[in-house]
Amino acid sequence: MTTPNTTEDRLTNLEIKTSFNEDLLDRLDQIIIRQQDQIDRLTQELRWLRQQVPAEGTAAPRHLRDELPPHY
Repeated sequence: MTTPNTTEDRLTNLEIKTSFNEDLLDRLDQIIIRQQDQIDRLTQELRWLRQQVPAEGTAAPRHLRDELPPHY
């Protein structure tokens, strides 16, 4: 009868844990890649939105009549 903590059993358990850790690392890498892509897209969109807003000093005076809803 073999003892449960033989060197071979311990090595097998370490290999199993290593395999799970490699899988977890791969999944975390994919999550980081997706998050960075999202950050890049949001940064680009923020840049675009800032370009759409005129600078405070260059804005033309606004008239309230221009802001009435179309049904008036």
